Amino acid sequence: MKVLVTGGAGYIGSHTVKKLGESGYEVVVYDNLSTGSAEAVSYGELVKGELNDTEYLAGVFARHQFDAVLHFAANISVPESLVKPLQYYHNNTCNVVNLLQCCQKYDVKQLVFSSTAAVYGEIKDYPVQESSPTLPINPYGQSKLMSEKIIQDYAQASELKYVILRYFNVAGADSSGKIGQMGKKAAHLIKVGCDAALGIRPKVSIFGTDYPTPDGTGIRDYIHVEDLAAAHVDALSYLEQEATSQILNCGYGTGYSVKEVLSKIKEISGVDFAIEESPRRQGDPTCVVASANKIRQILGWKPQHNSLDEIISSALAWEKKKMSQTHLV
Repeated sequence: MKVLVTGGAGYIGSHTVKKLGESGYEVVVYDNLSTGSAEAVSYGELVKGELNDTEYLAGVFARHQFDAVLHFAANISVPESLVKPLQYYHNNTCNVVNLLQCCQKYDVKQLVFSSTAAVYGEIKDYPVQESSPTLPINPYGQSKLMSEKIIQDYAQASELKYVILRYFNVAGADSSGKIGQMGKKAAHLIKVGCDAALGIRPKVSIFGTDYPTPDGTGIRDYIHVEDLAAAHVDALSYLEQEATSQILNCGYGTGYSVKEVLSKIKEISGVDFAIEESPRRQGDPTCVVASANKIRQILGWKPQHNSLDEIISSALAWEKKKMSQTHLV
């Protein structure tokens, strides 16, 4: 199969490209390199381009005749989406229409779409099911939910089959040490905590210590990026064999609070870095933990890295490697 991977030079996209290449897929990566890195693309061809350049995008489809598309390219910061909502609706939602128009024109009938647990909003019942209400509380989540609806509507009117994967908190790095989080503006908790442990930043801020949780901080379900990449390959394999579209949570079903994660980073790194308590951020839910039964049953997905220790250790090793390479330069 020949597959197009939009955003394949980014963090999750590049790990998935590696898995696809290792699994024998022919890969073409389409990325504007705004947050991704050409060096992170370990398999296939890299095409630099914008999703809103519809003529250029259509030319790529025409040249390659793809069998499937994996769509990662998106803006992903909740705080940024609150101050730049139009950017999020343009990039995350409007560009999905551009992509689907190319799928329609060039008869691509399989799509794996990167969505997010942010579509659920302030979750009332845990763990969250795929059938739980979708009530986003920020433009990021709303832009992704709108994209899901567009995909579903188009699929009903065509032969497109899709797997929509709703990510929970993705962290960690490739176990071989070849790729990891490269984004300069990455603000994920584990990335920020590792930076503090290595002295790259002076402290870590905890946004909100008055949530109705055991220690007052928000709780999240963390998934290793390699397991998430494997879920995409499993989704593609499923679409090759099955005729039913799916929406699936991607998480482990275990939640850790902000304070628990930072304590674990201190334990693994051996560094007692500074922590600052700050007010809650708008748009942050209290607790987000997945029910992951459906993805295991339908895709046969079997996580290999379901351990907070492993997630943090791989992330820390990657950040150390990046820091040593920077010093060499």
